[in-house]
Amino acid sequence: MCGRFTLTPSAQVLMDELGLLWIPEDYRPRFNVAPGQLILAARDGDQGRKGAMLKWGLVPPWAKDPSVGNRMINARSETVAEKPSFRRAFDRRRCIIPADGFYEWRKDGKVKIPMLFRLRGGRPFAFAGLWEAWRPRSGKGETLFTCTILTTAANELVQPVHDRMPVILPKEAIDLWLDRDVPGEGVRGLLAPYPAEEMEAYEVSPRVNSVKNDDPLCIEPV
Repeated sequence: MCGRFTLTPSAQVLMDELGLLWIPEDYRPRFNVAPGQLILAARDGDQGRKGAMLKWGLVPPWAKDPSVGNRMINARSETVAEKPSFRRAFDRRRCIIPADGFYEWRKDGKVKIPMLFRLRGGRPFAFAGLWEAWRPRSGKGETLFTCTILTTAANELVQPVHDRMPVILPKEAIDLWLDRDVPGEGVRGLLAPYPAEEMEAYEVSPRVNSVKNDDPLCIEPV
């Protein structure tokens, strides 16, 4: 799964690396992003690729209550095309979620040790994501825009810590993933584990265990 991640580059670096034309003015670097929070996502539209702040935890448009999003922070790539909660978004509402690392916890007896996984050199990358728009059935209130991160089987680096990992898109695959004219079946091949040899991992402070901590100390190697 993917339950915490980091996004520390400046807005300009993200725009240059991921081809974004615009990022919300309230964007700021994050060191401990958690479910339920507003996170940066990007979609292709008629005016190009733009970022937006979406709530992490997808709420299908047919949901009675937005609290269902608490259980929808991840979508399994193996079943995403069949699950009612995700299949429409997989065909028509794909997005990327910029990041530069993600956390998993390694078990050492009864102790869980936080580990940070990232690409070698720490460069930013894109998770494969889906987004949706939810409107209250009463017709009153604002539209809620939400997203989820796809997961796949862990590669050789992640597997000793967890059997799942988020889908990291190769840079050259982002255009295809975001192409609104390509159905879900046309992008299934992108949902593979990222090559382990292009990644690195190290132990970090237990500070990341609390969502209240969101500062550079969270990513410092122990």
